[in-house]
Amino acid sequence: MTSYAECSARERLAWLLDEGSFHEWLPPAQRLTSPHLAQLGLPAAFDDGVVIGRATLDGHTVYVAAQEGEFMGGGVGEVHGAKLVGLFKRALRDRPRAVLLLAESGGVRLHEANAGLIAVSEVMRALLDVRAAGIPVVVLIGGANGCFGGMGIVARCADHIVMSDIGRLAMSGPEVIEASHGVEEFDSRDRALVWRATGGKHRWLTGDCDTLVEDDVAAFRAAAIAALDSARPVTLDALEAEHAKIAARLRFDGAEGIALWASLGVADAARIPDLDVAAVLALGVR
Repeated sequence: MTSYAECSARERLAWLLDEGSFHEWLPPAQRLTSPHLAQLGLPAAFDDGVVIGRATLDGHTVYVAAQEGEFMGGGVGEVHGAKLVGLFKRALRDRPRAVLLLAESGGVRLHEANAGLIAVSEVMRALLDVRAAGIPVVVLIGGANGCFGGMGIVARCADHIVMSDIGRLAMSGPEVIEASHGVEEFDSRDRALVWRATGGKHRWLTGDCDTLVEDDVAAFRAAAIAALDSARPVTLDALEAEHAKIAARLRFDGAEGIALWASLGVADAARIPDLDVAAVLALGVR
């Protein structure tokens, strides 16, 4: 068993994809770095914190991007975002079986301000164009930094989300909420609270992720293969159904973790944090 969370972006690609099949575009040797960080006296990464390329998965051609959480928390800047946009646009031209996004990001790289915000909006548009063309977009979340901010929105724009039980997904990260509204609103040091509010089990129970797996690269690979045919049309009916689900959840405004799970019909909801993935899946309450 190889921990997905403990792997780097490149290690995840090596384990997840068919052996030797990955061909990287814009590799570190091309020195495509952020034009903004040096002006702030900050170090750059030669891939700007994201790896993109072509590979095969179970024999099927896929386009793939993997964010490196060890570089600025996987934050999206101008170049980082442009690489993701380019990947999606090339997918529109070449029509691979699917596009995989191994997301690990705190959101926009604040050092690049508006350039980062614009980049994330362009990523969303490009992703939705790919979905509209019938090419499934599969997001995998299980890195130590989670998937927050603009990348949290990007993830929820996809056809299919795979999360580990220790993965995290949300719009605002715990530290951001605490900084904005105080520790009384959200204590980011309360790790149990953080996972009850943003963790993989919670997201699976509330329908925000499609597949829940253990923190194991092999489990992520199997889930990604199973999701290759997960394309869901972008339609008005689908959007209205999503809005209805969100509206129903608003009835439980303020309910956190255990109380929310109980309201969804989970028996003995207080036990959820202690259950393994197999036991959570066996609940069958979605």
